[in-house]
Amino acid sequence: MRTVTDFPRKVVVDENCLIPMEDGCRLSARIWMPEDATDAPVPAIVEHLPYRKRDGTIARDERTHPWFAGHGYASIRVDMRGNGTSDGLMDDEYTEQEWRDACDVIAWAAGQPWCNGKVGMMGISWGGFNALQVAALRPPALKAIITLCSTVDRYSDDIHYKGGCLLNENFGWASTMLAYSSRPPDAELVGDRWHEMWRHRLENQPFLIETWLRHPWRDGYWKHGSVCEDYGAVEAATLAIGGWHDGYRNTMAHLAENLSAPVKAIAGPWIHKYPHIAKPDPAIDFLSEAKRWWDRWLKSEETRVEADPAFRLWLMASVRPERWLPARPGRWIACETWPDPAIGVRTLALGRHRLGEAEPFSLAVCSPQDCGLQSGEYFPFCYGEELPGEQSGEDERSLCFDGGVLEEPLDIVGAPVAKLRLSSDRPCAQIAVRLCDLRPDGTSALITFGLLNLTHRVSHDAPQPLVPGEMIEIALPLDQIAYRIPAGHRLRLAVSTAYWPFIWPSPETATLTLEAGSLDLPIRPLAAGDEWAFDGPQGAAEWRTETIRPARYDRRIEHDGESGRVTVAIDSDDGERRDLNHGLISGSATRERWSIHPDDPNSAVAEIGTETVGGREGRMWKTMVETRMTSDRAHFFVSAKLTCYENDTVTFEKHFNDRIARRLG
Repeated sequence: MRTVTDFPRKVVVDENCLIPMEDGCRLSARIWMPEDATDAPVPAIVEHLPYRKRDGTIARDERTHPWFAGHGYASIRVDMRGNGTSDGLMDDEYTEQEWRDACDVIAWAAGQPWCNGKVGMMGISWGGFNALQVAALRPPALKAIITLCSTVDRYSDDIHYKGGCLLNENFGWASTMLAYSSRPPDAELVGDRWHEMWRHRLENQPFLIETWLRHPWRDGYWKHGSVCEDYGAVEAATLAIGGWHDGYRNTMAHLAENLSAPVKAIAGPWIHKYPHIAKPDPAIDFLSEAKRWWDRWLKSEETRVEADPAFRLWLMASVRPERWLPARPGRWIACETWPDPAIGVRTLALGRHRLGEAEPFSLAVCSPQDCGLQSGEYFPFCYGEELPGEQSGEDERSLCFDGGVLEEPLDIVGAPVAKLRLSSDRPCAQIAVRLCDLRPDGTSALITFGLLNLTHRVSHDAPQPLVPGEMIEIALPLDQIAYRIPAGHRLRLAVSTAYWPFIWPSPETATLTLEAGSLDLPIRPLAAGDEWAFDGPQGAAEWRTETIRPARYDRRIEHDGESGRVTVAIDSDDGERRDLNHGLISGSATRERWSIHPDDPNSAVAEIGTETVGGREGRMWKTMVETRMTSDRAHFFVSAKLTCYENDTVTFEKHFNDRIARRLG
């Protein structure tokens, strides 16, 4: 990345601006703006997050917000209520209170003498979600948003459930937020009340999985905050960005297709990161791209963003599958409209283990419960070996349909759809469908996949049990993708009844029998070369830190020969560092264990331990969070222990234990 320190306008920073909310709560914000903004007012850009501006997102904040400020914006990074150095409590994600606070911040910013009255909202993941959600509320000053790695549907396309299957990221994220939100504010900013604020948070801290597991169907809880319920509510100009190696692959296409507001979309090869700091390469000059968007909608400058293609996508080339890729070969393609009328559907019939040759068949699949070990992380964070691995082992545990050797390359752009006629021998069953690239070197590379709890085959709102032995027909969309499969390669459709540790198992082992089906492939005319060009990334100066403990990542699969259990073990140490500007120490380390017996779905055990440290010499704190999840046929069992230390002395403990009924999954 090219570092820029010489900006058109000199930047000043307010490290702890306290913004009053309607109910008297004060949110802490860090604000970068041009020094002369009061004389020459500027638009504001708001990023509203629970991730602690002082020692959480600071690395990316330093590279991003000063750059916007130096180019004529007031860039406002807000600690959400109950987090960082802000007052109050947070009891869930995407609440009405969160939205009211964001609207209050927008109104406050628009009314400042240094603001021209126009505001944009930006964010990735949580911040991308609430940018969309707040835009749907239409606060008067909000004119444009940039939403990254987000979703339009909190039930079907978030970290909780996918196709009605329970994602294990649901447990992982609940564990992460328990550890994250249990941290104290920085005493240097809040003074002597830091301990009182911390204690108040700890005593009211929720273990959010207890709520999320009680909503296994798409009810009002999930419809709240799902902008797909009313796309027309979003009137702010929307730039949607995401990555093919992230968990949120579908939002860009959904927004480009359904918003009536000005909208453009970009999909790169990236993981769960802003695209100027993301991997795999090529990273892009996101800041300049964002500036074009802001300049048009917040300053009324002619930047010609309206003339940009509706959807710009990185068409990934086929590469040997690896658990980590620093770069992903391919090319930029541009769809002037979306849906793109140039994309046609090629239907490949299923035969007996064949793809593209229709013939009668009846084939059964009952995968071992450890099928899915090479699925990769839901959203990789650049810690280590987080991408999907070589799929041959998964294929052996699945029912596979293989196509013939391709004589010509294919550009797959969009969402493939698997249409299957099948029956189950149990009233509850799940299915995972993977589309793979069979390469001449013998490796199987994951292109895209889809999941479905078969009791949700008609509706996520009101699932119904299967009738054992009764044939049903399903149409399962796989995730959006842009992928070139070269000549000489083959396509494989792989079907399994388990996908551990990506999803939690069904309550019973089910056997599915398939007797017909097809695969609809969205095929675009071959791109001859790059159809678009982005400049390379730039950013402001890096965060200045001193390393106390280096980061480390280790992932391994353990097989216990005595018990037969298989465990995915992940040790992710983010390291420990000292901020060289304000001196705050911060660090964390997480240990995950995902264990199951291949023959028993109710043997699944998930355990996560996270240790977080912070503070300053003489006043250090530490939190330890230990969480666990198991199940039987009727219930989920979740537990957590939160322990807090001040200078190595235990000062707080809290325990969570809950049993939650399973409902068709």
